[in-house]
Amino acid sequence: MSSTLIKNALMVNEGKSFKGSLLIKEGLIAEIYPEEAVLPNEDTVVDAEGKWLLPGAIDDQVHFREPGLTHKADIASESAAAVAGGITSFMEMPNTNPQSTTLEALEAKYLLGAEKSLANYSFYMGATNDNLQEVLKVNPKDVCGIKVFMGSSTGNMLVDNKETLKLLFSEIPMLIATHCEDEATIRHNMSLFREKYGAQMPFRYHPDIRSTEACYRSSSVAVDLATRYNSRLHILHLSTEKELSLLNNRLPLSEKRITGEVCVHHLWFSRTDYDRLGTRIKWNPAVKEESDRDALREGLKNNLLDVVATDHAPHMLEEKNQAYFEAPSGGPLVEHALLAMLALVEQGVFTLETVVEKMCHAPATLFRIDKRGYLRTGYHADLVLVDPKAAQTICDEGVRYKCRWSPFSGQSFAHSVESTWVNGQRVFHKGNINPSVRGQRLHFNS
Repeated sequence: MSSTLIKNALMVNEGKSFKGSLLIKEGLIAEIYPEEAVLPNEDTVVDAEGKWLLPGAIDDQVHFREPGLTHKADIASESAAAVAGGITSFMEMPNTNPQSTTLEALEAKYLLGAEKSLANYSFYMGATNDNLQEVLKVNPKDVCGIKVFMGSSTGNMLVDNKETLKLLFSEIPMLIATHCEDEATIRHNMSLFREKYGAQMPFRYHPDIRSTEACYRSSSVAVDLATRYNSRLHILHLSTEKELSLLNNRLPLSEKRITGEVCVHHLWFSRTDYDRLGTRIKWNPAVKEESDRDALREGLKNNLLDVVATDHAPHMLEEKNQAYFEAPSGGPLVEHALLAMLALVEQGVFTLETVVEKMCHAPATLFRIDKRGYLRTGYHADLVLVDPKAAQTICDEGVRYKCRWSPFSGQSFAHSVESTWVNGQRVFHKGNINPSVRGQRLHFNS
């Protein structure tokens, strides 16, 4: 493998921004040079003057729909979109067809990842009401975590048996990632709104059905169980101000047993956007009030929330463009998640260092990923080069997603991803994908 020198970049890493150069050899970061250093002569030299060099982002929650739902997306198409957006590693959810609820089905997905993924990959094992013994066979060094749907969503893998939940939290030694929405509350709300509005139910009431109370009731149950049994709990896609009261920022991330994820769409959109975007921002949990969005932003800055992810969950537009009760929840985000976060930096909401911390460093620390997520010598060279002056406007026709649409369609961003490296190989450069690159299976220091 040839060596690559990326020189004159503004590197952002571990709370600091500094100008320097970085050497890639054998797929690893071999050296990081300060600005004044004498640089070696290498096979490939990339002049990154005026550009930002970041660790590749790590997305701990995606739905790439393979196997079984590949009319919506597949590992090849969505990993290409991910690397084009600066995401070099992902962790994918079990609600495919077949569901990843046996070791056999889980390992079949890893074979697909090895064959097709341009980014590094891991896949969650899915819990059900009756597969505890299968879940306990999972090797925590090879799998990112166990996914528990404490609220139903696409694929309906709802775990609602109280005794099962108790056993899962008391016996599983590895990270438990939860989707928390109280099913009884949602069904009650849905019945009320269906009776009132019928088939013409406006999308703006989605956060009243998938309500704050539904989220909090379920999240509080998960936290109670994790506290009782000292479980490693990671609550996915937190969407409400109220749920922040369940988290704490008194410990460093590496010592936390209960952690929280926030998704880009809950940091960007609010209830005021439903009349304009409708089905395109119908997610579970729902995008809620501006006050919730603002509280989530503050929660990220003060470390109540630990990581930023996408919950990338594509559906075809013809599926989405139905009446409220028929339209599935979820949307594609991996190609523009980093750009959206950088736009929030430009707006003064976050610092560039915070974005790198929450999208790159923190997922690696939280999941104990081996040698990724940082600009450090000896670490895998998963890198993204951002041009802060290459503005672009997103349109449906230009996206890489198989579903061919984006909730950010029409949105202008000041930045662009110029290049992305996965394990030292440049997989994306100025709009072009290198289809020969393959990511690696993530490994974990359990």
